Amino acid sequence: MLTRKQRDLLEFIHKRVQRDGVPPSFDEMREALDLRSKSGIHRLITALEERGFIRRLAHRARAIEIVRLPDMIADQGQTGFVPRVVEGDRRSAPPHPANALPVETADALSLPVMGRIAAGTPIEAIAHASHNISVPAGMISGQGDHYALEVKGDSMIDAGINDGDVVIIRETQVADNGDIVVALVEDQEATLKRFRRSGHTIVLEAANPAYEPRVLPQDMVRVQGRLVGLIRTY
Repeated sequence: MLTRKQRDLLEFIHKRVQRDGVPPSFDEMREALDLRSKSGIHRLITALEERGFIRRLAHRARAIEIVRLPDMIADQGQTGFVPRVVEGDRRSAPPHPANALPVETADALSLPVMGRIAAGTPIEAIAHASHNISVPAGMISGQGDHYALEVKGDSMIDAGINDGDVVIIRETQVADNGDIVVALVEDQEATLKRFRRSGHTIVLEAANPAYEPRVLPQDMVRVQGRLVGLIRTY
């Protein structure tokens, strides 16, 4: 039996993992539950772990895995793809043209890696596939084309995205507030940031307090895709 706060926190983590593919930060949990300090979140996390609802993975920042859900949450009809973090060795499939469709095997797809994406200081816009990568078929989100990018920089570390990770992106030109997106700024620089629209401006937010949000006119920013999964090599 969970308390109301424990249930609320578990549901919040579950929804954020479904939406972003990574758990929320402790600060985001604290704000969502309207708590004054993160110590309350630590107590709730410990209680959920002791009751077998979540598991904390050692030596990994913000690594919380949901093991099971109470019936009242599981029966709410959550739909859509649930992104997963996959630990891999980045072994590439044989190259194929950048515009070719992904090649499906029994349980994996071959996606083009479209170069590097900045999670920090913006880099030049992505353009052509450098090689392919095998991705679990279950990581592909719904319909539409997908591609992979290698992350460079540390501006999204509080979202569980580290330098050297490979992110899986679903191509789209639209995004909701809070989505982590590939944003193309002035058709020259590509960056991976959290997207927010404020009036006639777009705010690209880092998940690292060392980086200030970028506030840009909406006509200077084009969404190129939304994060649906992540592959990490140790």
